[in-house]
Amino acid sequence: MNGAELSKTDGEAMPGLLAPIHRDGWKFVAAFFLLALLAGTLWPPLFWIGLALTGWCAWFFRDPARVTPDEPDLVVSPADGRIVAVGARRPPAELGLGSEPLPCVGIFMNVLDVHVNRTPIAGRVVARVHHPGRFLNASLDKASDENERLSWVIETADGRRVGLVQIAGLVARRIVPFVEAGTTLGAGDRVGLIRFGSRCDVYLPAGTTPLVLPGQRAIAGETVLAELDGSRRPRRRRMT
Repeated sequence: MNGAELSKTDGEAMPGLLAPIHRDGWKFVAAFFLLALLAGTLWPPLFWIGLALTGWCAWFFRDPARVTPDEPDLVVSPADGRIVAVGARRPPAELGLGSEPLPCVGIFMNVLDVHVNRTPIAGRVVARVHHPGRFLNASLDKASDENERLSWVIETADGRRVGLVQIAGLVARRIVPFVEAGTTLGAGDRVGLIRFGSRCDVYLPAGTTPLVLPGQRAIAGETVLAELDGSRRPRRRRMT
């Protein structure tokens, strides 16, 4: 499709569909429901409370389709949430992106946001490194340095590298990756899941200007964070 088009079928079908539950979430939904049944045998009103919590769990693990700009130089948000930081920041050492500060965008996910994370740019995963750490409130800047995290480096076809860091939070204690190092991905492809409230930081190549501001809401796979070559032109899109 051309840069301004999305098929009528895609555009009309998406809003009317309930988002599916990610496969990693079904065991949690089942556990919540079983606990609701057990609690209900002790005191019937507890069943309805448990059922409401089961509904929340299903909502937490939703995995909606997204329409991602299909341009090799566009960097899209890896996460749904609120942008909490935009500016120069020294990347974690495990990314191998040098010791000088790089443009960085931080996105905070609360417990109501979609927690399936996506690659910010098309390319090959050249590194995936786990770093143990603390579980501070992920909205704080120091969480980027001190918290448990999973760091990714994606190399584009022309050799530029973008860093993605999934950061555990105060409640989130588990980062679940979906792909291995060496995998080639399209922009917006799913790379992992964080349970239950967390943060993603995106490190851009030196000289890149972020196109977003703190306080803005981001949509994973759709919100454009930056353009690596700085050009403006019609954009192609694809379903992810």
